Amino acid sequence: MLAYHAVFLLLVAGSTGFFVALAALNVRHADRTVRERTGWLADTVGVDDPDRLLDYHRLTTAASQLQSVVVLGVVLLVLYTGLFGDAVAAAYDTVGNDLLAGVAVFVGAALAMQALRVPFDAFETFAVEDAFGFNEQSPGLFVRDKLVSTAFAVVLVAALGAAVLFVVEAFPEWWWLAATGVVAVFLLATQVVVPRVFLPLFYDFEPVEDSSLRDAVDDVFERAGFTCDDVYVMNASSRSGHSNAFFTGFGATKRVVLFDTLVDQLDETELQSVLAHELAHWKKGHIWQGMAASVVQVGILLFVAQFLVESSWLYAMFGAPEVPAAGLLLAALWVEPVSQFAEPISNRLWLANEREADAFAVDVMDDGQPLAGALAALTSENLGNPFPHPLYETFHYQHPPVPERIRYLTE
Repeated sequence: MLAYHAVFLLLVAGSTGFFVALAALNVRHADRTVRERTGWLADTVGVDDPDRLLDYHRLTTAASQLQSVVVLGVVLLVLYTGLFGDAVAAAYDTVGNDLLAGVAVFVGAALAMQALRVPFDAFETFAVEDAFGFNEQSPGLFVRDKLVSTAFAVVLVAALGAAVLFVVEAFPEWWWLAATGVVAVFLLATQVVVPRVFLPLFYDFEPVEDSSLRDAVDDVFERAGFTCDDVYVMNASSRSGHSNAFFTGFGATKRVVLFDTLVDQLDETELQSVLAHELAHWKKGHIWQGMAASVVQVGILLFVAQFLVESSWLYAMFGAPEVPAAGLLLAALWVEPVSQFAEPISNRLWLANEREADAFAVDVMDDGQPLAGALAALTSENLGNPFPHPLYETFHYQHPPVPERIRYLTE
């Protein structure tokens, strides 16, 4: 049993330590490179105060890594003090039905993780984001959003957890394959549910119609050979000063969403270029490719998890009852680091798709300068770090770094 504990701690603590060190390396690399390229930042991106960009990068990185370390510490404490095993046993003793007891365990774990993250989210919102002029939330709105998002998460966790536990019991030999199918259906459903049910709980969506913005949007649609009646501007500025745009859904449910901050920050041709880039992900099948890659990744992890869940030592390590809910949660702790170290594989697909989307936007606009200008403006407005360390980029970036994209678009 001692060997299992040693491997487990090496895996979970070692992976956390690796990524914390990688984040620190990335900060040092950014500090050095930004100092060396202040002229490029000012002339190309419009960043006249590199110290502000670096300060924001340092603080957000430090907050994120501190959260990772604290969460890991609390999880290990709960496991090694026996609290996890006791909580699982209490749930199954209290709830008469094993399926409902398992759902209760999943929901309890989700609520515990949500509560653990609240102080970090509050610090990020009211200390970091507020200090740099991005936060638009009041404390009351922050609490309201947390309560609503937690309630929504409970519903999703309960539904997904119940479905997975059902297939574990119904298909004991091949449950990993059936559970992969459950996750695939879940991912498809979120493409519709999240933008149409979840996000409207927090933001207002105004349809874009009968305006110069609508004319600009329709012009891009026509050039790209795309049709979509559901184009909205989302009042992202009610929560944050950050800007973005996204395309979601499929078939009759597809919709394009522009942040109001994005509309305010970009000129018409830049906005059109961003929209053309987003449309490429639909035209080129990137959405389906990404979904398929995610399902394959989940399938592999569940295949590994099946062997873990069927192993008595997994439960004995922490004095937990041998029930599927406990086994799945403990197995997740083993496979999560494996998933993290496999990220460079899936990132290669995303990087290729992003480059193809940039090329599509250039073709649609007959010019790469508008998208280059949009990327420069978004980097400047969002205080993004344009110079990631190559190793950090390998593990964390699904888009090529901004300098590479601007160079391609302009040259």
